[in-house]
Amino acid sequence: MRRPIRAAPGLPGLRLLQGTPGSYRDRRSLTAPWRSPGFAAPRPDMRIAVDVMGGDHGCGVVIEGVKRALQTESRITALYLVGNRSEIHAALPQRGFRDHRVHVVHASEVLTMADKPAAALRKKKDCSIARAVELVHDDRVDAVISLGNTGGIFAAATFKLGRIPGVDRGGIATVIPTPDHEFVLLDAGANIECKPLHLAHYAVMGSIYSREILGYKNPRVGILSIGTEETKGNELTLGAFKLCKLLDLNFIGNVEGHDLFRNRVDVVICDGFVGNIVLKTCESLALAMFSMLKRELTANPRRQLGALLAKNAFRTIRRRMDPEGFGGAPLLGFNGTVMKAHGSARERAIANAIHITTENIQHRVNQIIANEIAQANERLAADETVAATVLSQN
Repeated sequence: MRRPIRAAPGLPGLRLLQGTPGSYRDRRSLTAPWRSPGFAAPRPDMRIAVDVMGGDHGCGVVIEGVKRALQTESRITALYLVGNRSEIHAALPQRGFRDHRVHVVHASEVLTMADKPAAALRKKKDCSIARAVELVHDDRVDAVISLGNTGGIFAAATFKLGRIPGVDRGGIATVIPTPDHEFVLLDAGANIECKPLHLAHYAVMGSIYSREILGYKNPRVGILSIGTEETKGNELTLGAFKLCKLLDLNFIGNVEGHDLFRNRVDVVICDGFVGNIVLKTCESLALAMFSMLKRELTANPRRQLGALLAKNAFRTIRRRMDPEGFGGAPLLGFNGTVMKAHGSARERAIANAIHITTENIQHRVNQIIANEIAQANERLAADETVAATVLSQN
């Protein structure tokens, strides 16, 4: 059985961060924060499970994405394809995929988007999501990636892996690109009803992810609200504001919607209801803008000529805003590395999701979360006023 992640004691060490799919110009530092010597050097071998049954385009597309990732990822020593054995074995030769690191784990059932997660996991005990997460629980792999039902993945992680000690509620962290940088949005849809302590934990975990994976030395953390003043917001954001002020974070207070794309914040904290609306609004707005540009730039020959001259600029913008660059969103706060890829992900996005997952393992994100959450909880409990008011709501 996989042992719970514990906070590491001791004094700090130093390690250099590696780049991610987009190394952008304003990234303020590639130097990781100070680290406890209790964190061992990253393991040279990595084992990953991929649920191949949850995507919109079939397991062949997922397998092709795995193939591309393994062509460049020498750190992965074993990769398990979890799903219907006959479908996987049929797709492997079609994709010309032979690699001694690949193993097949049979799962006879699939958790569909129409299934209610908790009930379906109890009924479909042999579904691919459950089998993949069990591999993490049994310590056969270090991480799991799935394109399937988001609620199902979250429920499987909750029931089968459990949360990191000290974390009150896990969340989904999504990286959103902007014209000049990128920010982490947390929670992006896992928990629609949150308490102030949950948002405080999201602030800690989001800051760690921004530091370790995006490479920001001292991420600016803000709570998404209806005004920047400390007194603006609802009971949830007001309580979270009080807690975040006490934590060892670069907390800048409240941020508004128009701050998100102005390079004013690196980690945006909110409940899953708000976060999911923000995420899907950003996605739909980007698609609408590109659609409008295409229509207007092809309206007549003169505009078409102008579009041809600006072709490289448009390609750069599209590449910059491409959601496939990061490939997936991690579920933070669980006793195991869990990555959610979009159900409509194609080969490139799946390959990038695997690359980002290896970065999570390499940088030992979960161990750092365990350490810093423990420190955060000690700080909050030490403040008698907060313990008597805000924390009593949790």
